[in-house]
Amino acid sequence: MDKALLFESLLPEVEASISAATDADAAYRATVQMLASRVPHYHWTGIYLLVGETLVLHNFVGKPTEHTEIPVGRGVCGTAVAEAKSLVVKDVTARENYLACSLETRSEIVVLIRDGETILGQIDIDSDAVGAFDAQDEAFLQRLANLLAAK
Repeated sequence: MDKALLFESLLPEVEASISAATDADAAYRATVQMLASRVPHYHWTGIYLLVGETLVLHNFVGKPTEHTEIPVGRGVCGTAVAEAKSLVVKDVTARENYLACSLETRSEIVVLIRDGETILGQIDIDSDAVGAFDAQDEAFLQRLANLLAAK
């Protein structure tokens, strides 16, 4: 299926799931589960929450990772918070500060969850394919991040 069509068809389902969630935890869990099961190039899906100066892994679907806490500024996830912007990394092997969660991971996208200017956390997605993520992924995930921030 074309990526644009996939995201267009999936968005209402994820929106409904987030709206129906009884609390933020349920919304996070439902989101990562739906993304992992429905988007073929999303091989690891997770949500980190920002607690002080540390990102703490909240919910995820995929191989277990030792990176359950990431200081701001470290790795792709910590860099996104330090720079206060979403990041798309086409080839993680080319990044000096990459924190490997899996030897198979080749690309990563991190989209911030914000309440105004305050960063609450992030959606973190890994793929085993180089260049798996683009502006369509970022726009789709940003819409979900905005919904999660409101929860």
